[in-house]
Amino acid sequence: MQLSSILLSKGSFVATISPDASVADLVSALAKHRIGAMIVSVDGEFIIGIVSERDIVRALSAGPSILQQPVSAIMTSSVHVAPPDAHIDELTEMMTERRIRHVPVTDESGRILGIVSIGDIVKTRLGELETERTALLDYINRGG
Repeated sequence: MQLSSILLSKGSFVATISPDASVADLVSALAKHRIGAMIVSVDGEFIIGIVSERDIVRALSAGPSILQQPVSAIMTSSVHVAPPDAHIDELTEMMTERRIRHVPVTDESGRILGIVSIGDIVKTRLGELETERTALLDYINRGG
């Protein structure tokens, strides 16, 4: 299955945040949208970074004053992205190897098309397995 299929089912909404927003604003936005990571973007179309709950927790080890700092102080600026025609197996491998949970999907020019999380991958895999299970049971029940 291609990533474009996942985006069709989950939608293409991507929460973004300005690099100048405070980390406290980031925490509020993550809670509001009930998500684990946000794309950092100046214009909402092109990626300059990504920031996750893990980044916040690591930054908090330096003390609560980090909450007043800009998102750019804790974001990851080297973002691994995938094209919409990438296969789910490729994405699973990349997420496992790089130990990341969120991968933005972009077009050839780098414009944000969506974001896929490890949760989206698991949900898709479970759906595929259920479809295969149902087909096998139907085959067996019909006498092979």
